[in-house]
Amino acid sequence: MDLDWSPTDLAFRDEVRHFLEENLTPELRRAGRLATSVYPDHEASMRWQRILHARGWAAPAWPVEWGGCDWSPAQHYIFDRESMVAGAPALSPMGIKMVAHAIIAFGTDEQKNFFLPRILTGEVFFCQGYSEPEAGSDLASLAMAAVSDGDDLVCTGSKIWTTHATEANWIFCLVRTSKLERKQQGITFLLIPMDAPGIQIRPLVMSSGEQVQNQVFFDEVRVPKANVLGRIDEGWTVAKYLLNFERGGTALSPMLQVMAEALAEQAGRQPGPNGGALLDDPSFSTKLADVRIRADVLEILEYRTMSAISQGRNPGPAASTLKILGTELSQQLTELALEAAGPRGRAYQPHAAMPGGPVADYVPPADGYLGGEDWQAVAPLRYFNDRAGSIYAGSNEIQRNIIAKATLGL
Repeated sequence: MDLDWSPTDLAFRDEVRHFLEENLTPELRRAGRLATSVYPDHEASMRWQRILHARGWAAPAWPVEWGGCDWSPAQHYIFDRESMVAGAPALSPMGIKMVAHAIIAFGTDEQKNFFLPRILTGEVFFCQGYSEPEAGSDLASLAMAAVSDGDDLVCTGSKIWTTHATEANWIFCLVRTSKLERKQQGITFLLIPMDAPGIQIRPLVMSSGEQVQNQVFFDEVRVPKANVLGRIDEGWTVAKYLLNFERGGTALSPMLQVMAEALAEQAGRQPGPNGGALLDDPSFSTKLADVRIRADVLEILEYRTMSAISQGRNPGPAASTLKILGTELSQQLTELALEAAGPRGRAYQPHAAMPGGPVADYVPPADGYLGGEDWQAVAPLRYFNDRAGSIYAGSNEIQRNIIAKATLGL
């Protein structure tokens, strides 16, 4: 594996840097810098998507005929890395990075022609309807029923932890259409408009105070069978395909390296327990150094995965490995940032941040007063949000089981 970028890759990197410098406004950079989770401010994210779409870079991983880019795996990696380093706000993954790939692989021509262009422009904005109150990591236990009635499926049940359900106008759902011998059978992948009669959304207040997650209730919601993706009762195949895109495919090490560099700078200005700077305290500096080393190791693993893909090889359980390492390193960094924030990090100051949704029952000070620096105010919000990192997209325990089976043969 050659770790040096080719002249073509370096020229592409310079092109991306120039584009980011020209188009990332201070407001957009602020949205990326002050995001409290993987979901930045919704309006900023959509503004950035429109800018990327105008350049033809909103969905680079799609096939070219649907608006993607004919990039090499190295160029995809460079684009992800440079975007993170520049502080660009993330795009919502549910449409462009997740369900769009399932539509491309399993959708009818009518579904592709309707959804894909509108996902690119933001006219169609998806949320994900997988988890249920009694079906989280064991997703195949889902119970939301979809009963056949002529040309429709009548859906009754609920989905939970549905990110941006209040912003979305479509939801992709796994529903139970049959009860068969294996619980993975009898599941159907369904695209449902959020304005269909019988849908009710109940926001959930997270530990950070934000209302980004929701519970969605379906009371005899009629959905045309034309909205089935793939075949009725065979949605588990579609869901597994989509999860490959949810768990992997994005470079995480650049984000972690940027976080670690910022934390080192911030800790260098914070007083330590024995005088001097916190960064000079062996207890803190050793923990930060360990995370930085592991982030560099993760980068090498991402390079190896990229190399395998560029050679047409299946990276196997690499997506699970990268998901585990990326989310757990992020959790360690947000914990260290909370430690570095000191007493200022104990105050509840969400007005300093740009979260992915509204903050419940909070009235910011009229004068905009902020105790400490903005990173200190954001630190506890990121800490609480990041606790979910080892659970979403399949819990890390599930990922370890996948690795144990695929790599160790257990």
